[in-house]
Amino acid sequence: MLYFAYGSNLNHFQMKRRCKDSFFLKKYELKNYKLNFRSKYRAADIERKKNSIVPGGLFEISKSDEKKLDIYEDYPTLYSKIYFKYYNKKVMTYIMNKKTKFRYPTERYLNVIKQGYKDCDLDKSYLIKALNPIK
Repeated sequence: MLYFAYGSNLNHFQMKRRCKDSFFLKKYELKNYKLNFRSKYRAADIERKKNSIVPGGLFEISKSDEKKLDIYEDYPTLYSKIYFKYYNKKVMTYIMNKKTKFRYPTERYLNVIKQGYKDCDLDKSYLIKALNPIK
């Protein structure tokens, strides 16, 4: 199955450790969503926003990988799953249930994401923008 990563799972080393069967396919821009950081975990989240883009990575994952991700993402308590189509294939990603206010991520977590942006060759300007939301 296809999985869209936009936070710490962009980091290839971390993703391989979590999901041994995972395979990075390509970078992908999810349209009409924007990146945010929230909850007591200060974790990455996406929310609908017209004319906005969330850069991320498409990964091929196995059913057992999905189960591991469900546990890591605290599904269905913290995150729900949403699906979209990519060339007639269903793609799964996670989205937070409660849209709490912005919380700046920890330095450690942010560094994992920054490495993921490098690993997937993503445009860091979207990450910088998400870290400096307009009050």
